[in-house]
Amino acid sequence: MQFGSHGNLEQHGFARNRFWSIDSSPPPTVSCNKAFVDLIFKPSEEDLKIWPYSYEFRLRITIGPGGDLMLTSRIKNTDGRPFSFTFAYRTYFSISDIRTWRRPQASLAFGEKEAEPQPLRCLLDRDCRGRAVSIRKHQVPASFWTFISSKIFSEVRIEGLETLDYFDNLKSRERFTEQCDAITFESEVDRIYLETPTKIAILDHEKKQTFVLRKDGLPDAGMSRLSFCMVWNPWEKKAKSMMDFGDDEYKHMLCVEAAAIEKAITLKPGEEWKGRLYLSVVPSCYRSGQLAPLRVLQG
Repeated sequence: MQFGSHGNLEQHGFARNRFWSIDSSPPPTVSCNKAFVDLIFKPSEEDLKIWPYSYEFRLRITIGPGGDLMLTSRIKNTDGRPFSFTFAYRTYFSISDIRTWRRPQASLAFGEKEAEPQPLRCLLDRDCRGRAVSIRKHQVPASFWTFISSKIFSEVRIEGLETLDYFDNLKSRERFTEQCDAITFESEVDRIYLETPTKIAILDHEKKQTFVLRKDGLPDAGMSRLSFCMVWNPWEKKAKSMMDFGDDEYKHMLCVEAAAIEKAITLKPGEEWKGRLYLSVVPSCYRSGQLAPLRVLQG
């Protein structure tokens, strides 16, 4: 019932640390080929001392035949007073080593002299599969010629958030605009991206797979669009200082969460809010070009 420390409750609220009940007679799902379970959480007397409002929180977990996961949350105000809350699906993704970069090395010939091999990360254009295809002519004199065959990218990257504004929690929530064509990781990251699109892709080149995160719903249909997106990795120093986090776990995890943060959700007595998140994994091979990330985001 609270995102992060955006409120007076414990970190990330208390619903995640409580026992939930299983609904023994849930309403049917639309599709008969999907497995699902409905969980219910209602505040106890002790919970009401912490947050003095009555409500019913239902979470439906649905798994499709291909392993796709859908999370549908419904929060109903059963109190006699209106209340407001923030919300997030705090999804952690298991990834290959987030620290790994592949930087091609190449020699540039100029007349009789050959330069020392240098990383060409800033000089290369990439196609939609992350492969280096050419050198930007306006950055390299015509007398320079080279042949680049190796790929240039981080093993793990997030696409779909480029050009968006974000709050950097590591810099006192200062507001910035994303300048990169994808989010990559070389140190701790703790950001809140604003007005994010429906689909976000997490590309893992080493595992040859892409996680697709999709959130939907319209405010006027009783659903939050969950327009904010949190991106977090604690990196080495902070990981070692966290009691509930392994020292090396930051290497193989990434938190990307859909959230309703800056503008709290307000429910009048009897009203219900609904949010939905879809998660799927798309096999991909960047050598053979089986997956174009733009098709994932736009398809």
